[in-house]
Order: sequence, then structure tokens, then C-alpha cells
Amino acid sequence: MNEHAWQRSSYCGQGESCVHVAPDADGGVKLTESGDPTGAILRTTPGVWAVFVRTLKERPHRG
Repeated sequence: MNEHAWQRSSYCGQGESCVHVAPDADGGVKLTESGDPTGAILRTTPGVWAVFVRTLKERPHRG
């Protein structure tokens, strides 16, 4: 996982259910799940990622 400089979500607790984020070589954003970091890697643009994060921060948490 080091080749992508993955960063784990600050909301991640103990265990393997964490989101990891890394910059893409083309200026985009990569996301993967810590339970299977070599599996699916989602890619998006920095603008879409910023809207996603802002939306999560503004909306009340649903448990």
C-alpha cells in the first residue's frame, strides 16, 4: 500500500473497516477499503472528493 501513500480515515477505530485515501498520479483521488487494499480502488476528482467530504461533515450522523 505504500506505493500510493495511503492515509487512513481519522474516524477509523480498531479493526479492518477503514477507508484509505491517496493522491493519484494524474492529480485525482484514490479510495480503497483496508480489509482488501489490493481489491477495488475507486478514483475520483479532487472537486468531487471535496463535495463528498463536505457533505459528510455537514449532515448529522445516522447510526
